[in-house]
Amino acid sequence: MISSWGLLASAAVQSGLALADTCSTLKEISNIEVTGQLDLPYLEEQNEYWSTSCSAMKPSCIIFPKDADEVAAIVKVLNSNTENFAIKSGGHNPNNGWSSVAGGPLISTQKLKQVILDETTGVARVGPGQRLDSISKELQGTGWTFVGGRIGNTGVGGLVLGGGLSYMSAQYGWAASSVLEYEIVLANGTIATASATQNPDLFKALKGGGNNFGIVTTYVLQTYRQGNVFGGNLVFLHTDDTDAKLLKAVRDFTEYNTDDKAAVIVTAERGNIDLIDTWILFLFYDGDVVPDGIFKNFTDAGPLLDTTRVQTYADLMAGSNWVIVKGSVVQIGTETIPMPSAADSEKVMGGIHAHWRNITDTTLLEPGIIASIAYQPFPKRIAEAARARSPDLIDADDAAHRLILELNYSFLPQGDYAKMDSTLQQTYGGVRDRVVGWQQDGTLPDVYLPIFMNYGFHQQDYFSRLRPENRAFAHAVSESVDPTGFFRTRIGGWKP
Repeated sequence: MISSWGLLASAAVQSGLALADTCSTLKEISNIEVTGQLDLPYLEEQNEYWSTSCSAMKPSCIIFPKDADEVAAIVKVLNSNTENFAIKSGGHNPNNGWSSVAGGPLISTQKLKQVILDETTGVARVGPGQRLDSISKELQGTGWTFVGGRIGNTGVGGLVLGGGLSYMSAQYGWAASSVLEYEIVLANGTIATASATQNPDLFKALKGGGNNFGIVTTYVLQTYRQGNVFGGNLVFLHTDDTDAKLLKAVRDFTEYNTDDKAAVIVTAERGNIDLIDTWILFLFYDGDVVPDGIFKNFTDAGPLLDTTRVQTYADLMAGSNWVIVKGSVVQIGTETIPMPSAADSEKVMGGIHAHWRNITDTTLLEPGIIASIAYQPFPKRIAEAARARSPDLIDADDAAHRLILELNYSFLPQGDYAKMDSTLQQTYGGVRDRVVGWQQDGTLPDVYLPIFMNYGFHQQDYFSRLRPENRAFAHAVSESVDPTGFFRTRIGGWKP
């Protein structure tokens, strides 16, 4: 498919405009919205990152395409030069250069925010400019819900391309598992469809493959029936006894919970000189009546505060954005661990948590520091639900229950980025070293442990932790749809 803007862009490439920068070329040949550093839309969009380190990277312009044809025209113009660029959905990935760029054009998907629902089938066409709170608001009252993440401000685009862990993953797999079709602009500026029947290799590669294959302009999603839900937070003060109870509770929930509608996130947080030293738990049940006992191990630990209630999913998403620390540099890393046996729970869970507290002890004088570790159950059911829907690059199996750890540091001084970068590497690296050691001595099973793209740090090698055949597959698909390396060499992100 070739658009009118695409034809103009192609003509420009063949003319003297071919050597001009993307921003000025688009202004001259099209009506696509291009904003400069003094324009209000530029300033507002540049402020919409989770990390101030990303906001500090100033693009040469910010481009706001409103449909796939305009995205295709932008890509054709980019093909006429060598500028680095970036594509931004919600800006929630804090890695510098992943959805941010210094000196090159930024393509914002903010205006690609359609939500078109077939209320009979539950199939929805959704743009990458949507965020989880906005799409849940759009779907509110229809009786259908989208399998998204847990924080409302998260953008749909990055979430789905990274896989996407959801409160509903034990029921429906990853967020990507429910994608039926992608509309995507390829490296040569053509608009293609990827589905189980059209470009099936690309369809699989987009599920957990990130931004390597093109710019997705529409996600065709299967949504699911949903009424009111139960959700909210439990807050605990840190004590050694509480730590032990909650670590045991999340391990036991991972193994023993049999109700796929129930989900938890168990998060410990510390702040400057331990003025903050708490546990914040996120509880979720996909229904308005919670069966007795599902969350008993958590509630029995004696929360200081309990905000859980029956509410709409849209209200739950809208009420989750308090976790975003405005005005801070944010760094996120991750590890995946096998669930330990009940007998080894204290050794493994307690050992990992002690390591985290030892490392975070060294950060408590960092201005504005908030350090957190989130223990997230990754039971066999998530792998089973994902495989039942469609193949993906993550390719999780049901050989063992696992937990996904999210490791966060937020702090104020941008000049401390390199120092805290090293601290985060020590944090997840220490977890990995312990897990490998426990696998070698038989404490933990020797199972496949992919890392979760949505939480990955730029220093981690996402693709090397996939199965070798899937890494090779992703590389082959990338070379097939992008033979010149347009996306491989000119935008940030992990590369297969």
